[in-house]
Amino acid sequence: MPTISIFYGIRIMMYFYDTGKHNMPPIHAEYQDDEAVFSIMEGDIIAGNLPRKQTRLVQAWIELHQESLMVEWKLAISGEEPLRIEPLR
Repeated sequence: MPTISIFYGIRIMMYFYDTGKHNMPPIHAEYQDDEAVFSIMEGDIIAGNLPRKQTRLVQAWIELHQESLMVEWKLAISGEEPLRIEPLR
């Protein structure tokens, strides 16, 4: 699963061919021992859990990069390597 960004100890990933399980464009976030799956369109957690602060950081990052994330998701579902996206600063 390619890493597309890392910021504040949060690793953001995007699976190849990830269309069946969540029925919406998702990203996966890891922070320490916690993992969560976020909807790109709404920024909501659809599986898993992150601490509140890290959840808000991921949601802010999604909002800033939503258009790029949709382009990257289309690459990933066709089996192509998604590109890196600028981290939250």
